[in-house]
Amino acid sequence: MDKKDFYYDLPKHLIAQQPIARRDGSRLMRLNKLTGEVEHKMFRDIVSLLETGDCIVINDSKVIPARLMSDNNLEMLLHERLSDRRWAVLVKPGKKAQVGDVLVFSGGRLSAEVVEIIEDGLRVVELSHEGDFEPLLEEIGEMPLPHYIEEKQTDTSRYNTVYAKHEGSVAAPTAGLHFTEEILNDLTEKGVNIARVTLHVGIGTFRPVKEDDITKHHMHSEYCRVEPDVADLINSTKKAGKRVIAIGTTSCRTIESRADENGYVQAGAGKTDIFIYPGYKFKTMDGLLTNFHLPESTLVMLVSAFAGREATLAAYEEAVREEYRFFSYGDAMLLA
Repeated sequence: MDKKDFYYDLPKHLIAQQPIARRDGSRLMRLNKLTGEVEHKMFRDIVSLLETGDCIVINDSKVIPARLMSDNNLEMLLHERLSDRRWAVLVKPGKKAQVGDVLVFSGGRLSAEVVEIIEDGLRVVELSHEGDFEPLLEEIGEMPLPHYIEEKQTDTSRYNTVYAKHEGSVAAPTAGLHFTEEILNDLTEKGVNIARVTLHVGIGTFRPVKEDDITKHHMHSEYCRVEPDVADLINSTKKAGKRVIAIGTTSCRTIESRADENGYVQAGAGKTDIFIYPGYKFKTMDGLLTNFHLPESTLVMLVSAFAGREATLAAYEEAVREEYRFFSYGDAMLLA
């Protein structure tokens, strides 16, 4: 299967540079998975599109200010905490971060010694600082916005969902950015169940598929967790014949990683490097809410696996014609 099979042409002006004024003011494309029919809605219509007894699965991971600029202008992106002071990080340019080198931040308030080279710009560093790390990071770190967001941000809190809880992501689970507390309350009142899982989004979200043959692409592993009561809620939904709808590709990858051959989710925590592309047989997920993703990305491939490549690309082409907003701060689509 070739990477170029997942290409579509996107005018640059459709890449959303700022969040819309109201989280739920975005547009929502509904793609009927069975017929390929497309409807144009507003995101706040999500309440009427979900049914009593449905279960939405949200990712409650919180994005941390993981981007740091050293005093000599090297960029370090925190990737994964390995121990109390040891982190896997992405350094740019990587050639200037060799074993034994020390990166200094904020005039010496934080330093990072390179202790291992993993690959490309990925390094393991040992941090040195006074006091607790988290308050220092909040003060000197920056929100790690994607490269295609070029405009200066005035409110980086909008790069987290209203239900973000567990710190650890370096990119937002963007499908959840559209939800407000009001919509969540309305869904609960309607009898829609809300299952909260955690997947800490890693640097793989920034990395393109380099192999022409997508089956040779390797996903970076990410930590995910499903609590026992959450697994029970999802499984009882399946047993009742109701729909399990993943809010975002990260929620999808979490429950599909934890599902057995019968589609029942097993509680637990661990790493997942699941790569979903056409030909994958979904075990648990019945519907997907997601944003519009980059051409030739693993996320477009996941959507294509669920809705079909031709239907997905046709929907994307219509979204371009209708001038939907794309990517992290863009509009949403519901596939069900």
